[in-house]
Amino acid sequence: MTTQVIQRARPLTGAVSVPGDKSISHRAVMFGSIAHGTTRIRGFLQGEDCKSTIHCFRQLGVNIQEVADEIVVLGKGLEGLTEPKSQLDVGNSGTTIRLIMGILAGAPFFSTVAGDASIAKRPMARVTEPLVSMGAQIWGRDEANLTPLAIRGTKLHGKDYTTRVASAQVKSSILLAGLFADGQTSVTEPSRSRDHTERMLGAFGAKLDVQDTRVTIAGNQTLQSADVNVPGDISSAAFLLAAATLVPDSKLRINETGMNPTRAGIIDVLKAMGGQLNIENERIESGEPVADFVVHYANLVGTTIDRELIPRLIDEIPVIAVLATQAEGTTIIKDAEELKYKETNRIDTVVNQLNAMGANIEATSDGMIVHGPTPLTGCEVESFGDHRIAMAFAVAGLVASGETIVNDAGAADVSFPNFFKLLQDVQS
Repeated sequence: MTTQVIQRARPLTGAVSVPGDKSISHRAVMFGSIAHGTTRIRGFLQGEDCKSTIHCFRQLGVNIQEVADEIVVLGKGLEGLTEPKSQLDVGNSGTTIRLIMGILAGAPFFSTVAGDASIAKRPMARVTEPLVSMGAQIWGRDEANLTPLAIRGTKLHGKDYTTRVASAQVKSSILLAGLFADGQTSVTEPSRSRDHTERMLGAFGAKLDVQDTRVTIAGNQTLQSADVNVPGDISSAAFLLAAATLVPDSKLRINETGMNPTRAGIIDVLKAMGGQLNIENERIESGEPVADFVVHYANLVGTTIDRELIPRLIDEIPVIAVLATQAEGTTIIKDAEELKYKETNRIDTVVNQLNAMGANIEATSDGMIVHGPTPLTGCEVESFGDHRIAMAFAVAGLVASGETIVNDAGAADVSFPNFFKLLQDVQS
């Protein structure tokens, strides 16, 4: 277990790039594996979660190579996947397990899938229930809500499904199952979740129909290989955006970052709070919008974040809470019950540890209320193996007096290898 000591920061300056987008990296390997032909992936995130996806598809018989700065996937099509000889281990990756189940549900063999202790606590019924309704055979603890899960692939039938929560993982798993099912499959969400799956399926040759919060895919389609350029992950960039916003005299440029509108809620929140952010050089790469960010130190004000924004920034809530501790007035975060089911219960973890640093923050049933500004004092905090928590409290430590000790800081490697080194390098 690694520990990082964070001191009050000097101004953050210069130009940096963040690691490749985690969501896109996962999907590129998965879709390349079930496509026909060779897929080349540039900018792939070499984080532990994405490595888990590679490992699982290698177990399913896919030849995946690392050549120079590319990941090369020799696709086999769904029909070319082979029964794994051992349990598929997704590590700490919720994206891997939930999306791969949609593929395994239609694959002609038996498989079992599980992950680490955190995955063992995370609810899977939101995926297994719709898959079973399409004809999948799935067994597991708590009536197939908890891992390990066993799946016997069968011929699936299309389904018109309405989800209870807006979740890209749930939507993607159903769409992947629908890709190989008879008939049409539709997913309707209460609000629109991130759309990387729809964009990438289109790039791999699939036919989809997107109407507001409803996505429909025709069954029995075949994917063809595609080259994928993975942009920088905006969820990773969020920690640097927050740090430069909070540390006086900072001016930081973050290049080549994904600007997918279903992911860019952090931009809306920064602007609503009075942040100073310029967006430059906007363009489209591999079907995804990309831009460069220039962020300055700013005095912030409180805001309200609710249902419309939550699906577009759910992973950024921990660092937004840190921003709110330094904002004038009250920040209300609600409709975010999904935070309870991440790598840790992020509502309780954020509230308890920020209060320990001197913040004035209270938990609610579906979010938190932050009263600011309050001075923060460094103390010992835990990541609980959650990469977003490790990085959010590192950002808090940059504006706290004294030392902030982040235990199990290595959890950040899941999505942002070398995060702590970069944080040091940009301080002038």
